[in-house]
Formats: sequence, structure tokens, C-alpha cells
Amino acid sequence: MPFSSLGLSPALLMALESQKFTVPTPIQEAAVPVILRKKDVLGIAKTGSGKTAGYVLPLLMNLQETAGLNNRNANVLVLVPTRELAEQVKDVFKVFSKALPQPVKTLAVYGGVSINPQMMALQGVNVLVATPGRLLELVDSNSVHLSAIETLVLDEADKLLNLGFKEELNKILALLPEKRQNILFSATLSKDLDQIQQLMLHEPVVIEIAEEEASLDLINQVAYIVSAEKKGPFLRYLIHHHEMKQVLVFASSVQQVDAIVNKLNKNNIQAKAIHSKKSQGARTDAITHFKSGKLKVLVATDLMARGIDIAFLPFVINYELPRSPKDYVHRIGRTGRAAAEGTAISLVSQDELHHFEVIQKKMQKQVNLIDSAGIKI
Repeated sequence: MPFSSLGLSPALLMALESQKFTVPTPIQEAAVPVILRKKDVLGIAKTGSGKTAGYVLPLLMNLQETAGLNNRNANVLVLVPTRELAEQVKDVFKVFSKALPQPVKTLAVYGGVSINPQMMALQGVNVLVATPGRLLELVDSNSVHLSAIETLVLDEADKLLNLGFKEELNKILALLPEKRQNILFSATLSKDLDQIQQLMLHEPVVIEIAEEEASLDLINQVAYIVSAEKKGPFLRYLIHHHEMKQVLVFASSVQQVDAIVNKLNKNNIQAKAIHSKKSQGARTDAITHFKSGKLKVLVATDLMARGIDIAFLPFVINYELPRSPKDYVHRIGRTGRAAAEGTAISLVSQDELHHFEVIQKKMQKQVNLIDSAGIKI
């Protein structure tokens, strides 16, 4: 089914074509027509399935058809769990809104940076993308009013709840007009999420896109048994041996991420870190350089990697295994996208072998496990 069958305007279809989008993903195919009809939506689909464009496209079109663009206050509010995702969502709105006859102003607001420039930029905003804490700060300072919100979107709702934003969400919901469109997108449907959707959704259209095991088939998975003390040298060996030009490395803690980056840079391998202790400027700079190909290695914690969406990322390396098998699938799913093959490499110590067996059983896929002892590094 082509995008032209979804009811989008010619301007948006041209914008899609210019961005090389030809066929909608399953979540886009199901969600776009429903959101155009201004129905409430509960969408469950994995990260990287195209959820953002699935709500951005119809919301931009609906904005064109309302007089709301002339209002002093925002019409669309998108709540997200992280600064990186806020920037990513803002960018998608901006890319597609450029093609529209009526201008749509989008602003992302989040903590970790000065609030004053955000206050000044709020004038004339139509779409406000926000993390809950910073939004409430702006409300408390009387810088933003939510009385004109026509559509509320919760993006990565599972992470919003997992990160303890439930109290802030309840405060925000109490400030919104009772009559509005609600769109809730999540990778999973947890008990907390079920409670939130009962609170905010009115006769929602439920769209659940099952994860396909075949999506892992484009990812060449391999694991090496490596002692903890030899993981650093072995990581450098892999980068050189495979002549990696762009690789995302996962570690489980902020301290480990910084240690890996320091070692790589000392060995003349250009690397940067992205984690919660980094300033927003440093995080934005690292992601921008990595996406553009100017940075060879980006080392990240699981949460920070949610804002990293690259269509043709060739390599992902698990320096350490994540606690959850779902997080493992999320990590390796950063590669093997857009019908392009990718390679996911895991460094597994003896202590992690049992946990790695559990991960393989959960994803129902056997990974080739190689003893690194016979490899000269």
C-alpha cells in the first residue's frame, strides 16, 4: 500500500518522496488514517517501527485544516522521556512541515539546559515537544499555557512510566482541556500503561503491531568469550580488524562508558560518550557527529541510545550484556534497519555465559559463540 492511499495531502506526499519514503510501515499504515479522523489511538509497536512519522504526518495535516495555527498557544503537545527523543521528534515535525502551505512552528523543551531561551522561543509555537519536568517548570513560571491543546501524544509511554514520570503526567493531564484527541504510543503494554490509557483514552482505536522474528534475520549476530580485563583490547581489535567506520558500543553504566571512551581515544580511535551525566550540548554534539559519519565510535548507555535512529548503521557492539533480553533486542535492533544488513557483536565474559543463554532462548535465536583465546590481538 503506497502513502498516497492513506489520505495525506499532495504536499506531504511530495515531502515523503523527497525523503525517500516509498511504502508506509505497518504502524504508519494503520495509524495515519485513524489519526486523520481525530480518533484516540493506542499504538503498540517496537522502537524503530516508524511510530513518530505515524503520528507526525496526520497531525501536520490536521493542523493545516484548523484555525488553531493563529492561536498564541500550542495546539499539539508531545510528551517524551528523554531530551534526545525530544530533539528527534522535533526534527521529524520540521522536516515534513517545510513542505506545507501554512507554516507550523515546533519547539522541543527539556531540562539540562537554560530555561530562559526556551521561554523566549515559546511565542507562536504550534507543536510543543517536551519532557514532563521541564514542561511543568514552564507552566509554573507562567511561560506556557495548555488550554489550547487539541491533541496530546505520549511517545515511548512505557519509558515515561518506567522512569517515574507518572506523578508529573497526572499533573499535566489535569491542566489539559477535557475535550482533546489522545495518542499513546509504546513499545510494550504494561500494567502501568493500562492504567494510564484507561485514564486518558476515550474509545481508542487499538493498533498492535507484533514483533516479527524475521526482523532479526538482517542482523548478523556473533559473540566472543572474552575475560573482563581483555574486553578493552579486544574491542580495539574488532574496530581495526573489521575496519569499522561507524559503530555504536553499549555499556551498562556511566562509569564504564567513560572508561571505554578514554581508552579508545588514548589508542587513537576517535570516540565520544553519551549518557545522563553529559551536558545537553555534549550529547547533541556527539549524536550529530556520529550520524553524519564524522565520529567513528559512539559509546552509550541503554536509555541514551533511544534518541539514536540511523537507517544504515553497520555495527553494534555489546561491551557488556544488558540485564533484560528485551534490551538486548533493542540494542542490536539499532542495526539491520531499512532492509540493510548489519552486524551485532557481543563480548561475553565467563560470568555472563548463563545470562547470554537466557537471552538467546528468549529471542529464539542461536548466536555463534567464539572463544577469543585463539585470536591474536
